[in-house]
Amino acid sequence: MPAEAALSGTAPALLREDSDGICRLTLNRPGQYNALSADLMSELQAAIDGIAEDSGVRAVIIEGAGRGFCAGHDLKELRGRSGDRGFYQAIFQQCSRLMTSITTLPQPVIAKVHGIATAAGCQLVATCDLAVADEAARFGTPGVNIGLFCSTPMVALSRAVPRKQAMEMLLTGDMVDAATAVGLGLINRAVPAERLEEETLALAQKVASKSPLTLKIGKEAFYRQIEYGLVEAYAYAAQVMTTNMLARDAEEGIDAFIEKRAPHWEGR
Repeated sequence: MPAEAALSGTAPALLREDSDGICRLTLNRPGQYNALSADLMSELQAAIDGIAEDSGVRAVIIEGAGRGFCAGHDLKELRGRSGDRGFYQAIFQQCSRLMTSITTLPQPVIAKVHGIATAAGCQLVATCDLAVADEAARFGTPGVNIGLFCSTPMVALSRAVPRKQAMEMLLTGDMVDAATAVGLGLINRAVPAERLEEETLALAQKVASKSPLTLKIGKEAFYRQIEYGLVEAYAYAAQVMTTNMLARDAEEGIDAFIEKRAPHWEGR
């Protein structure tokens, strides 16, 4: 715990734990369902920026403390600055930068979801590269119910699930269960609560076992090509594969496959 937090008697809004190449980031505002306050987003942004330069981190898990993953923006904080257009613009730009930073982070990011993931919390799940959820978890963009359309969450949601289903979530504000979220492609899998930690960690470990250079190349290429037309996407992907093929890790991986042994990644 930071010294200033210890002196004030307050817990940090974000917890970090690193082990065996996996960085675990825990949203730590359980009393507010881990609502994304300006302070929490600042701490998460700083952590993501640091991880981007940390070659020791191979994969990231984002989870929430307490009863739920994340309930979105801190509505009390927003209402406390009633009419302050500059503050609203800054807070939503801050959130947009955070989500973009997760997408451009070289390392894969996995959301570990329990309880609820709503509004910007659902946006965070949709933004993460992978997501594993408790079977009892629920997801939604309920802003329309309180007169605040989930416009920024819409950006990530509409890129993760089909249009009609995204629009239904956005226009009705209805919650969807974990099984439905799997079907929509919002999350990868739903597991019993008692297996959530095990399944999420196993996925993170599997990802972390790959070449970090290859993961970086592949993640960047995935998000770039998906915005291109078919011909442009193939042209770009061919260039990426050519560059990847010239990497030492590609040589090592192919040699290891041919020689029927485990590869030794160098990250170059």
